[in-house]
Amino acid sequence: MKAIFIAYNQAYGDEIVEMLESMGQRGFTRWEDISGRGHVDGDPHLGNHAWPVMNVGLMTVVEDSLVDDILKGLREKDEATADLGLRAFVWNVEKTI
Repeated sequence: MKAIFIAYNQAYGDEIVEMLESMGQRGFTRWEDISGRGHVDGDPHLGNHAWPVMNVGLMTVVEDSLVDDILKGLREKDEATADLGLRAFVWNVEKTI
């Protein structure tokens, strides 16, 4: 199993969750109103007067077979609206209860 952490602009709304659901992935944990700044380019999302936009963080644990399809879907969203900002990171899940 793999954990996928996705950080994305709040403007995506429920699009990311809807994409996961369309791929058969139901479970996730979401954090609203998180701040950050990408390491390459893009504007900071800090929720202040200078940089008012905020991000959302979402983590989902998926079967290994879903990872590539999810990343492909996320990449397509990011390329279509690159100015919003979207990043995903994948980790191995060693154990669950």
